[in-house]
Amino acid sequence: MKRYPHYKDSGIAWLGEVPQHWELLKARYVFSFSKGLTITKEHLQDEGIPCINYGEIHSKYGVEFNPAVHSLKCVSEDFLEKYPECLLNYGDFVFADTSEDIKGAGNFSFLNSNQRTFAGYHTIIGRLKQNWSAKFIAYLMDSQDFRQQIQITIKGVKVFSITQAILKDAVLWLPPLLEQQAIAAWLDGKTAQIDALIRRKQTLLEKLAEKRGALISHAVTKGLNPAAAMKDSGVAWLGEVPQHWEVSKLAYLSESLQTGPFGSQLHANEYIENGTPLINPADIAGGEILENIKITVDEDVVKRLSRHKLELGDIVIARRGEMGRVGLVRARNVGWLCGTGSLRARFNKELLNPEFLLYQFGIGGVAEWLSLHSVGSTMDNLNTSILGRLPIVVPSLSEQQSIAAFLDTETARIDAQRQAVEKALAKLQEYRSALISHAVTGKIDIRQSAAVKES
Repeated sequence: MKRYPHYKDSGIAWLGEVPQHWELLKARYVFSFSKGLTITKEHLQDEGIPCINYGEIHSKYGVEFNPAVHSLKCVSEDFLEKYPECLLNYGDFVFADTSEDIKGAGNFSFLNSNQRTFAGYHTIIGRLKQNWSAKFIAYLMDSQDFRQQIQITIKGVKVFSITQAILKDAVLWLPPLLEQQAIAAWLDGKTAQIDALIRRKQTLLEKLAEKRGALISHAVTKGLNPAAAMKDSGVAWLGEVPQHWEVSKLAYLSESLQTGPFGSQLHANEYIENGTPLINPADIAGGEILENIKITVDEDVVKRLSRHKLELGDIVIARRGEMGRVGLVRARNVGWLCGTGSLRARFNKELLNPEFLLYQFGIGGVAEWLSLHSVGSTMDNLNTSILGRLPIVVPSLSEQQSIAAFLDTETARIDAQRQAVEKALAKLQEYRSALISHAVTGKIDIRQSAAVKES
């Protein structure tokens, strides 16, 4: 699309030029800021006045929300009298004041509804001072061009907190109201088209994941011979298995099941960079064990914790969080250490093929079983005793190897499809982001498309 006929220097290095008739204002002149409710989760209930908290802003509804459409917890009507200043108006922005990572710094959502709604805990309210287009400003503030100045401001802070002072000093660039409305409407149409394509790609990814899961589940519980006689496994989530297979418990097939070092054996001040990796749940993904160069230890600690060294073919299992998250120790992982948040399982390789066992851990029933049996404190916590009771199907070793080889080939095909879809999805998301950026910074002139004349 064409550019605007005239530009001016914005005075902001990372922004560059903006259309000549656009106005640059600090957010303090665009918004009045205040705090959301000072409450905790215990104040939330199922009925009452809807309340949006920082968690919903980060993960659920994007840059706009409507309580009639989006599910929100509520607070009692008593808060109307006590905290009327925390009640939102149509078009009010609600910012999450903390984030777990730099990318989420500045996340917000604006109220696209007239329904009575409160801003909840860990939030900052931004109320427009004039009749500007909330939707245009939402597109602007969600663009990387705007978010960059927020992220630069808080870079290096251990807790990624957003303050009213940070928001007030952020610069916005604003065309006249009619142009704001036209750009917002044009972006609504364009992003709706892109979002429809994105949803199709996401649906395809879900179907591929289902196909992959069903393929693995069928192969490791039914085998590769469709004519094989079957028997009841005695385990609900395994169902029928080939008649000649055994069903055993993991402990009976293991040389050892071992918990990672306790906290008293390993302290945070002993971590170094680029030493011997310690493997915790965050380092396990897709059956692989990854290296975190910041969570490593020196040779003295390795000697002290030598009983936790990993050997080829070991399985490392998450003790907490996502039950069933496992990784196989391959050649590159040998000599690394099992971390405090993980368990290490070592097997009799004359009875179990490690790759076959890894696939078996990947079926849904295993994760559900581990989660069900790991409850007992404030959070799921897996131990060697529970892990040892896990039901396992045991074909002959040669059949295990055949099943693992078959799944290696078939899952590789599905993974190749998935990677192609993910690549296309990433390009769509990149294009969406670039389109918004170009429109809200005036790199393209949409007025002719939107039938709006320059004022």
